Amino acid sequence: MGTSGSKARGLWPFASATGGGGPEAAAAEQALARPRGRVVPPFVFTRRGSMFYDEDGDLAHEFYEETIVTKNGQKRAKLRRVHKNLIPQGTVKLDTPRIHVDFPVILYEV
Repeated sequence: MGTSGSKARGLWPFASATGGGGPEAAAAEQALARPRGRVVPPFVFTRRGSMFYDEDGDLAHEFYEETIVTKNGQKRAKLRRVHKNLIPQGTVKLDTPRIHVDFPVILYEV
């Protein structure tokens, strides 16, 4: 309870050995900090897109088509959501890098 996904799996790439507690604690923390020797930057440069392309190449979160419904002799237009033939946007490059959600930093305004 209270842990993020990467902490729960035991992969905590942002930890550092610059804490108090003596050399034993620093050595133990450093051993846990690099499970495979790979250094991970604290920034995120891409994200998964949340929009879709339709057959015409338009990009939007949702697509609707107008249908004509006849009820009691009167024509009425209704919008029906389109679910078919939509292509996900894919990976989107961010304009400015973001800080990773698991990076342990406190942000404050002075």
